[in-house]
Amino acid sequence: MSHLIHRNLQRPPPVAVHAAGLTVTDSAGRSYLDASGGAAVSSLGHAHPAVLAAMHAQIDRNAYAHTAFFTSAAAEELAARLAADAPGDLDHVYLVSGGSEAMETALKLARQYWLEAGQPQRATFIARRQSYHGNTLGALAVGGNEWRRAPFAPLLLDIPRVAPCYEYRERAAGQSTADYTAALLQELEAAILAAGPERVIGFVAETVVGATAGAVPPTPGYFRGVRRLCDQYGLLLILDEVMCGMGRCGTLYAFEQEGVLPDLVVLGKGLGAGYQPIGAVLARAPVVQRLRDGSGAFQHGHTYMGHPVAAAAALAVQQVIQRDNLLGAVTVRGAALRRLLRDAFGNHPHVGDIRGRGLLIGLELVADRDTKAPFDPALRLHARIKQEAMARGLMVYPMGGTIDGQRGDHVLLAPPFIVSDAQLADITGRLADALAAALTGVPACAALTCSPARQ
Repeated sequence: MSHLIHRNLQRPPPVAVHAAGLTVTDSAGRSYLDASGGAAVSSLGHAHPAVLAAMHAQIDRNAYAHTAFFTSAAAEELAARLAADAPGDLDHVYLVSGGSEAMETALKLARQYWLEAGQPQRATFIARRQSYHGNTLGALAVGGNEWRRAPFAPLLLDIPRVAPCYEYRERAAGQSTADYTAALLQELEAAILAAGPERVIGFVAETVVGATAGAVPPTPGYFRGVRRLCDQYGLLLILDEVMCGMGRCGTLYAFEQEGVLPDLVVLGKGLGAGYQPIGAVLARAPVVQRLRDGSGAFQHGHTYMGHPVAAAAALAVQQVIQRDNLLGAVTVRGAALRRLLRDAFGNHPHVGDIRGRGLLIGLELVADRDTKAPFDPALRLHARIKQEAMARGLMVYPMGGTIDGQRGDHVLLAPPFIVSDAQLADITGRLADALAAALTGVPACAALTCSPARQ
């Protein structure tokens, strides 16, 4: 019996004993093709020699230095690299141990920014429904993943939320994309005014929505409009790129494709590509300068922040991405994967939408394509797909509650940037087989058992 508290206490997972490239092997000798990067983490695949060498070298030099006493060359070099590669004046970096920690850090940094400006009344954020910002209490509070929030709701801050930018589901019939985008911005402005602009710290959003709704990109002009509203009413713009950043969408930062500059950006997952736990917050110069000119310190900290080995690994990841032109590869391979998926599923009766950017792609599943009606949640289709995919040696990232936390299913694909054309075809074929098997025995009238999707 395992003494670990696993995610599922009734069904322990296989034991991974070896991983290289896109292949993970378990203790029974079964191999799995990693089409999701774990959880969109393993951007360079497994056992990349350059990253392993950097980690070994750092361990030999210095495995740990507490930041209350020391900094390290690895952390300084990573921060310098991130600052140099980031647009505009996003040139200050705070290193932590993962995405949830990074979001907590961003929330606290944003709050202290306004405290040091003499505006202590700013005590709330505005966020979006069907978002995910992490599993700690502060991150859950701003997040809109209702399934994750529900058990802990009494412990969470009450955060005003607005609609997600979710065109497939929420743009009305006959409504243009531009009009839909304008309506979203009007709703955000109304929420700011209702909360009182002088009380709001900032607006929090994923640039491209990740696991909660399945690789949902923003509509054209949406984030430019958000940035204008934040400037107009004096709010900080905090973009969560834990999943969609660090090259996953084809540019190092997903927001580069939106023509905006956030005040704070939150990173994780692909920053260290899974080789060590690491996350980061990048802040614009004026945010940090206000603290420097005021109290002189950020009132925050964690034991393992700025960890030298994690920083060395993340720096090596960034160097490999640049050296091997992997941002270009993400764009090319992402387009190839979307073509394969369209060929395989474009007319599939139960695939309603194929969406995403770069190598972050989601397939939304429906019981009826015409009405977009979801499958009955009781079927747990997403769980069936994961089980069938694993049985075929394929790792994908399915989730339920796509629409509103209860209804809807999707599959997220986020293969490593080094994926080959042959592997993309293999992924598509195995996924088609897994979906067919998962749908076997599902009632033909599944659409009739569910409430219609919102239009």
